Amino acid sequence: MLRPVALLLLLLAPLRALAVETMRIAMGDVQNEVRVSGKGLSFGSDTEDARFSPIDQDSVVVRRRGSRLELNGAPVIGNAVRFRAGLDAGDAGAPGSSPLRAGDMEVRGDVVVRLYKDALQLINVIPLEDYLAAVLGSEMPVSFPLEALKAQAVAARTYALQKKLEAYGSPFHMGSSVLHQVYGGLNREDARTRSAVEATRGEVLTYELAPIEAYFHASCGGRTETGQNALGRALPYLQAVDCPCGRLPASRWSATVSDSELHSALGQSPHGFRVTSRTSTHRVNRVVTSGGASLDGATFRRKLGYTKLKSLGFDVERTSGGWHFNGRGYGHGAGLCQWGAKALADDGRSYRDILLHYYPGTELQQLY
Repeated sequence: MLRPVALLLLLLAPLRALAVETMRIAMGDVQNEVRVSGKGLSFGSDTEDARFSPIDQDSVVVRRRGSRLELNGAPVIGNAVRFRAGLDAGDAGAPGSSPLRAGDMEVRGDVVVRLYKDALQLINVIPLEDYLAAVLGSEMPVSFPLEALKAQAVAARTYALQKKLEAYGSPFHMGSSVLHQVYGGLNREDARTRSAVEATRGEVLTYELAPIEAYFHASCGGRTETGQNALGRALPYLQAVDCPCGRLPASRWSATVSDSELHSALGQSPHGFRVTSRTSTHRVNRVVTSGGASLDGATFRRKLGYTKLKSLGFDVERTSGGWHFNGRGYGHGAGLCQWGAKALADDGRSYRDILLHYYPGTELQQLY
């Protein structure tokens, strides 16, 4: 049964009337200048209650001049400037849906350009539900069943809010790459992702009334991994559970690594390595190279490349000039399995069933 989480609402909601939950997403860094464009462009300070002033053109260039910012050659007070599209002069309302382009990315909401180290940093301040519609289009195939997309929407919302709490007071809450949640901006939205987000609006997964760390991955290969083994996070709701994705062709992969590639990746003798321990789900836990170096499985995979070794669920054999890997799954294996969610949805399971399967012991609650 869904119920409100009053404490979290107080912590997360901005203290102003009719506020919407927003995220601050780092879009990336640029060198010394960036062009920002949008219809009805205006600018203001980087605060939630800023007053925005109109700009008499739909495109401006922000430059870094030493330790200050310039807007079309004119100096700007402060170390950041915030842009908004489609607002009347003096409007201090919440970010709207009129798109902005900054650099090579088009987004909804506001764009902040701030001084950062020796460059400029771009931050998208965007309503959470708009952000999620684009995340879904980046993280899960939009052709997946609606119940799978809805499960992903709740997981992504929960993950984002947990990261926001964790980053409280920081200039941004999350990045836009695979290190957090992939966010591709406006061009990653789709009618089906919008529908999934709207159908689950405000719903989050909690454990002991706090949003969980809702990790997810593409495919587990038949059984998910514990948070401790996959991420070094001993979280009670990230347990190993059976998953129907193991019967899908998408969960299988193979790769060949030559001796020279191995040497280049590991910086060790090219003569090889051996697996010395595995987790309870048969994922590689540790390897030892022929040079005597001991590596945990996650480090070994990172060094060889995440796209080469799609998971740690592999068996390996020596070949004449290298190593052949036969594997299952794609990703770290903890939490929601996206291909498993598809299989469960195809079998008639609801998004609530899917979420509680992959995050046992959690509650689905209505935050706003």
